[in-house]
Amino acid sequence: MISRIKVGVLGGDGQVVVEIEGVTAPAMFARLPDAVAAVWGAMRALPLGNTQYEAYKYFFTRPDAVERVTEFIQRDGELNLSFSMDGRSHRVRVCPAKPEVSV
Repeated sequence: MISRIKVGVLGGDGQVVVEIEGVTAPAMFARLPDAVAAVWGAMRALPLGNTQYEAYKYFFTRPDAVERVTEFIQRDGELNLSFSMDGRSHRVRVCPAKPEVSV
């Protein structure tokens, strides 16, 4: 599963948050490659059907996976993917972390 660790940066601009809705709590990563690897690690452990499993495997393990996720974040502000499991719809979300504001 995804653990709460900090390890690198999205294009040098900041940390990213990953959440698999209904499966994992949001987790912050300092490096996008580590976040992408964690998403795949969590997804491959889920009881997905073969088609969903292969689609997520392809998306998160292909050589340009980090670049593709970066494109989604730059274009849409975040990456949102959905999947069905146990008769429910779930969402995979990868987005830039919001900077903490100190007062």
